[in-house]
Amino acid sequence: MAAIAGNKRLKLTDILVTIVIAVVFGVIYKIWGPTYDLMKPFGVHAEQMIYGMWFMAGTFAFVIIRKPGVAILAEVAASTVSAFLGSEWGMSTLVYGLLQGLGAEIFFAAFLYRKTNLFVTCLAAVGAAAASLLLDYQYGYIDSLSAWNYTLFIGFRFIGSILIAGVFAYYLAKALELTGVTRSLRPVSKQDYEALD
Repeated sequence: MAAIAGNKRLKLTDILVTIVIAVVFGVIYKIWGPTYDLMKPFGVHAEQMIYGMWFMAGTFAFVIIRKPGVAILAEVAASTVSAFLGSEWGMSTLVYGLLQGLGAEIFFAAFLYRKTNLFVTCLAAVGAAAASLLLDYQYGYIDSLSAWNYTLFIGFRFIGSILIAGVFAYYLAKALELTGVTRSLRPVSKQDYEALD
């Protein structure tokens, strides 16, 4: 049991890889701002369908690293990079990063950091979306919406989050694993050897 607990601790390599992932997503987050605005003319709250991109650093990094704290670290680092690159939301980006990372982390923790399947990744994306909605309400962005408008807003954000930060993040990580790049991050386990028999 001690070996398993030790195996779940973040090593310097894990932190560095998470930071590299976060820097890439931080740049993407900065670029994503105008894309988000371009979606607005397509209908009421259509932009919420692509909002999930801002949660992807946490879910993607966790599926790659699979250790406690990775989702929070990745989201905070990515939002920090985005803020320093001149995010239109300023320093509130850091608060969003922290809470969105925590929202994702809660679901990975609920499965004891052992499951990295599509279902759990999508749940983590929903957790990040829920955290972002709480902040939107706190900052007064959505507190005056009517019931139908609010329902549409939330529904689109959850759907977009599941598709981008859940499904897309999961399959992107799996595609990266097929290249063998992630092999050094997770040593071969006994189960891996048994699967070869």
